[in-house]
Amino acid sequence: MPRSFRLLHRCALIAQLAVSAALSTPLTAQSATSRAGSEQAVMAVVRRLFDGMRAGDSSMVRSVFDARVRLVTVTERNGKVITSVETSADNFAKAVGTPHADVWDERIRNERVAIDGPLASVWVEYGFFRGTTFSHCGVDHFLLTRDDAGSWKIFELADTRRTTGCEGWTR
Repeated sequence: MPRSFRLLHRCALIAQLAVSAALSTPLTAQSATSRAGSEQAVMAVVRRLFDGMRAGDSSMVRSVFDARVRLVTVTERNGKVITSVETSADNFAKAVGTPHADVWDERIRNERVAIDGPLASVWVEYGFFRGTTFSHCGVDHFLLTRDDAGSWKIFELADTRRTTGCEGWTR
C-alpha cells in the first residue's frame, strides 16, 4: 500500500473517531438546562396563541406573530389536495376576536421542538373543539424566529385539517 494512501487512511480514521467522540459526548448540565429553557420559551409562544384563541382575544393572538407571517393550510377534499396561503394573521386574529357562542379550543399533544440558534421548529398534533364539540384534527407546524431582544415570534404556521383518523381526540 503506498505511503500516501496509508497517511490518507490514517487521517480519515482520526477524523472519524473525532466525529464519533463529539456525537457521543453528553450535553453538559448547563447546555441541557439552556436547551430546556429555550424549548419552554418557544412552547410558551405556541401556548399563548391557543390561550388567545380560547379567550377570543385578538390582541393576544396577534402578539405571537411576526409581521411577515405566512399561514398555510393543507386539506384534502374529494381526493384533491387544497392548499391555502395567507400572508398576514389579520383575518385569523379578526375571526378569533369576533364574538362566537362557543370557545375555540385547540388542544395539542406530542410536541416536538427543534432549535438552532434563532430558529425554532415545533411540530404538534392537535384536535380542535368548538366548545365541547369536536370539529377536526391534524398537525400544526410552527416556524419561529428569535429577535435580538430574545423574543420568539411565529414566522410561519402550517397546518393540516381532517375529520378522519381523529379517534384519539374523540374518545
